[in-house]
Amino acid sequence: MVRIGHVDLGQAPGIVAAIGADPIPTASKARSMGAHILEVRIDLLGIKDEKELALLLDELHEQVGLPIIATNRCQKEGGHWDGSEEARVELLVSALTRVDAVDVELSAPLRKRVVDAARALNKVLIISSHDFKVTPPASVMAATLKQAMAAGADIAKLAVTPNSTADTLALLTVTQEADFPVSTIAMGKLGSHTRVVAPIYGSVLTYGAVEDAVAPGQLKIDELKHCMEMLI
Repeated sequence: MVRIGHVDLGQAPGIVAAIGADPIPTASKARSMGAHILEVRIDLLGIKDEKELALLLDELHEQVGLPIIATNRCQKEGGHWDGSEEARVELLVSALTRVDAVDVELSAPLRKRVVDAARALNKVLIISSHDFKVTPPASVMAATLKQAMAAGADIAKLAVTPNSTADTLALLTVTQEADFPVSTIAMGKLGSHTRVVAPIYGSVLTYGAVEDAVAPGQLKIDELKHCMEMLI
């Protein structure tokens, strides 16, 4: 099973704190709330310079000490990056020597550059896909997760938008049937409970907020941890 830093995802699902503002105090608070892993959202932090990013990552290691996933999300998949695709990917790749894992989109034109760099440095690779409108049919969701693994992922991540409880059940079924590491999320209010229950069905990561949610339907880290402790 996959490990991100010292967190063994084969033993228990990892609670990931999305860090999108005031990174040092937010990450410190995330640790006190019970987060296992930090997701540094480069796009939300507005960082464009490799040296600035390196300094931040070093400071997070020194002051907070939790494993780090680096993410530089494109606008097409819900991010705020407003530069070129080349610059986005190069900045993400530059972070690899200072993080434990990296998240790149399945749809990214330069995805292979991230995959190759992560492989060369033996870093955990998350390949993700987001649908902010609908929940695709179960067969399409399963195929998307398999495509991510075929592209080199250690963890295939899928976030969808449910329009009914049947949609959330379909996502949980796909999660349960996957025979490789996945992280699955139903976004928005209708799917917020999946952030707690998807790990029961096999999702190895679940994402929470420290202050303001950075994705639709995110729960606060401490709420998420409390609910999971009652169920898992």
